[in-house]
Amino acid sequence: MPDNDKFKEGKECYTDIPQETEGFFLKGSNSLDWGMKNRLGRIFNPESGKTVMLAIDHGYFQGPTSGLERVDINILPLVPYADTLMLTRGILRSIIPPSISQSIVLRVSGGSSILKELSNEKIAVDIEDSIRLNACAMAVQVFVGGEYERQSIINMTRMVDMGNRYGIPTLAVTAVGKDMQRDARYFRLATRICAELGAHYIKSYYVEDGFDTVTASCPVPIVMAGGKKIPEFDALTMAYKAIQEGAAGVDMGRNIFQSDAPVAMIQAVNAVVHKNETPEKAYELFQTLKNEC
Repeated sequence: MPDNDKFKEGKECYTDIPQETEGFFLKGSNSLDWGMKNRLGRIFNPESGKTVMLAIDHGYFQGPTSGLERVDINILPLVPYADTLMLTRGILRSIIPPSISQSIVLRVSGGSSILKELSNEKIAVDIEDSIRLNACAMAVQVFVGGEYERQSIINMTRMVDMGNRYGIPTLAVTAVGKDMQRDARYFRLATRICAELGAHYIKSYYVEDGFDTVTASCPVPIVMAGGKKIPEFDALTMAYKAIQEGAAGVDMGRNIFQSDAPVAMIQAVNAVVHKNETPEKAYELFQTLKNEC
């Protein structure tokens, strides 16, 4: 204990300046706990309010997808340009250097391959492993309208409960089966169900007609899923439209790592998401960076 006679009374209390309480920048997240906000603040850039997620979790049901045969060779060069990586614990432990600063979104649902009914998933990762791996969010597939719809929704709510206990957000990933119609009405239904049951943010596909109604009617952030590989300009246009219509970022995989110039492509996507560049300007950047490689 310091001697009482040496104790100096604090004088700089700034009584004329009220303490400000900062509101959290992310939609629907202001009432979350500090740890939850901190993790979301590592996924989403606080300056732009957006995220570029690099999805490389396809192997958990597809095996070595084209472009993901060698994650160490094809993916690691892309990591510096992503805000966050969405991947499985197997790839994280075996390949990703623990020195990276990017946040991790861990795939925690699984159980079926492309050879079986994909909606028949269970929780495949214990919450303790998410904690051990310092995950910033846990991703759960939700098959609204699928054969195992109820089971997949319960999977998500279980992770929400466990994640809330330990301050780890849950990302609900809306899955579209071959018999489901990809329109705004379906995605309004799927995203709203996920949000109502506690998902902290949601990954969903872009639709040309009415995507703004999907983002507007969902009370938590929506991140656009990249989907199958399309030409680079088309992918940049899709990302741009999604951002302009209310998306809080993109989660792209094949449209980046299956590009002819993946490093150039992820930088072009960054320009669209974080700098509000038009598809034309972003494609020019892509071409320039591609030619420099």
